[in-house]
Amino acid sequence: MFKNQSLIAFAFFALTSSTSFAQQPLSVQSKYDYEKAFAPVFYTQNGDEYRSAGGKPGPKYWQNSVNYTLKVRLNEDRKEIEGVAYLDYTNNSPDELEFLWIQLDQNLFSKKSRGANIVPVGRSRYGSHDTPFDGGYAIEAVKGADGKDVSYTIDDTRMKVVLPQALNAAGGNTKLAIHYRYTIPDYGADRTGILETSNGNIFAIAQWYPRVAVYDNVLGWNVQPYTGPGEFYLEYGDFNVEITAPSKHVVVCGGELQNPEDVYTAEQLKRWDSARKSDKTVIIRSAEEVTDPASRPQNKKELTWRFKLNRSRDVAWASSSAFIVDAAKINLPEGKTAMAISAYPVESNGNNAWERSTEYTKSSIEYYSNKWYTYPYPVAVNVASNIGGMEYPGIVFCKNTAKGASLWGVTDHEFGHIWFPMIVGSNERLYAWMDEGFNSFINSLSRDAFNKGEYKAPRYDGHKLASIYFDDDLEPIMSSPQNMKESHIGTLAYRKPQLALTILREHILGEERFDNAFKTYIDYWAYKHPTPDDFFRTIENVAGENLSWFWRSWFQYNWKLDQAIEEVRYVDDDPAKGALVTVSNLGEMPMPVLVEVVSASGDKQQIKLPVEVWERNQSFSFKVPTTEKLKSVIIDPEKFFPDVNPGNNSWSDTQ
Repeated sequence: MFKNQSLIAFAFFALTSSTSFAQQPLSVQSKYDYEKAFAPVFYTQNGDEYRSAGGKPGPKYWQNSVNYTLKVRLNEDRKEIEGVAYLDYTNNSPDELEFLWIQLDQNLFSKKSRGANIVPVGRSRYGSHDTPFDGGYAIEAVKGADGKDVSYTIDDTRMKVVLPQALNAAGGNTKLAIHYRYTIPDYGADRTGILETSNGNIFAIAQWYPRVAVYDNVLGWNVQPYTGPGEFYLEYGDFNVEITAPSKHVVVCGGELQNPEDVYTAEQLKRWDSARKSDKTVIIRSAEEVTDPASRPQNKKELTWRFKLNRSRDVAWASSSAFIVDAAKINLPEGKTAMAISAYPVESNGNNAWERSTEYTKSSIEYYSNKWYTYPYPVAVNVASNIGGMEYPGIVFCKNTAKGASLWGVTDHEFGHIWFPMIVGSNERLYAWMDEGFNSFINSLSRDAFNKGEYKAPRYDGHKLASIYFDDDLEPIMSSPQNMKESHIGTLAYRKPQLALTILREHILGEERFDNAFKTYIDYWAYKHPTPDDFFRTIENVAGENLSWFWRSWFQYNWKLDQAIEEVRYVDDDPAKGALVTVSNLGEMPMPVLVEVVSASGDKQQIKLPVEVWERNQSFSFKVPTTEKLKSVIIDPEKFFPDVNPGNNSWSDTQ
């Protein structure tokens, strides 16, 4: 942000005769169309009783819900999960439902799946043609509440269950039991998998049970197949989870453990009690104890771990004999607390690595809770795995080899996802930027705040980023991740929307207005399903600003910013009467104009022209109040904005 900004800029509809001094004539014709950029109609539909024009849920907003009881066994030798998913589904919609769609995301790992068949030859995050693994769900039965078989058909990663009796609108309820099993992939699209360690495998288990698809007032049933790039869109409910695993294993889950006395030793229970009260990390199971049989309950081949997680859209877990476990207290607003827990192998311990995981987890959760919305779960578990980074409610999987700034970054990023999309339940399958982009933005604030700036990053250079974020080959941010080249997803889902929100906060709305609007968006849509329009409307209405030009430029289109100095001249050829500067907008994107003017004596003036100068102009002239010749005029000297051609941003007196 410029210091001592002068917000005074004078437009002249008729300029007096003067001599101009242009550093170089502009030969590029402007692509800017102010009628398109500032067109009064941006939204394609009006607000209604379900989603208001003000951005909040309407008075008749509804969403369906599903509670799960999940009872499974982990077979370590066969690398297999087997069990039953009990679904308790309530239809709150105004529609009668004759069938339910169930997501079978593990079917991605079948050689016959759509996702497996569209993975490109070569390296891909979502799979490989070289692996012999051929997985997917084996659905053994679907039964109703009466125990009778229910008809179903499976198509790729989706299962259609035809209900024996149509489910009534506005409160109809049905119960199903799905008996299933599947073999866990060693590498499951970087979201689930198995890490080999010296003391046993680490099983990071996700997308591990049949999950009901969302039925909403936007698309009805959301049945987009899972092909890898797009993540998830899920209903909220309560989870009761029973996991039977080898007794030598420690199991961690995003829910609260209900039977600690059955699965931990007496000494470990004492350490848990100490950790609940400690702001410093407490070791529950040390590196030395990993190979000590006494660190696990004796005389049992298997143990059943019971967890509970309420008001959640998903649940995940991890299991291993190799886990070091440590924990600490998380301090939340209004005197509430939760537990930060880390589980990792001896290979990840030491040298500024995973022994700091709980510290990072605690700091991240506390920051976001105080800044945006209180963390809702009883635990926050960080698991070292062969997964680069993946989030689930109350638990995340991060790369086992990460350390230092890398481990801080991935831990903070994955736990930032608790707010987007775990609390604010957007459709990740279609709108990755409402998940990854929002999270990357809040990560940038948390990173700078951590431990007095231990991992603070240098301020971005918008001019350098412009060529990357606005490349001609890029799709618009509003594209679905399935509709983006895989190499573009990092830019379009993460970094470009992060920069957009940073600029919106720092240079369009200001921090106070933006933070209030952004927090209000979270408050409005916590545990609900917002669309892009709901976000845009909330920001506009709460901040009090029409931002259609901004949404078009950054999200709807891949417009470029190219501001230029067209000419500099003096009023009546007399520097004592002031200078006249003409700036032009050559690209499709409008943005405010930040100008630094330096006089011959070295005096500096900072001038900010609001974006409205481009509402009806391709070029705009303003007066600089000066009584001497100018030495230089520079647009955006601190490189806040992503100008694709900074070479035409400056003028200097070369005479």
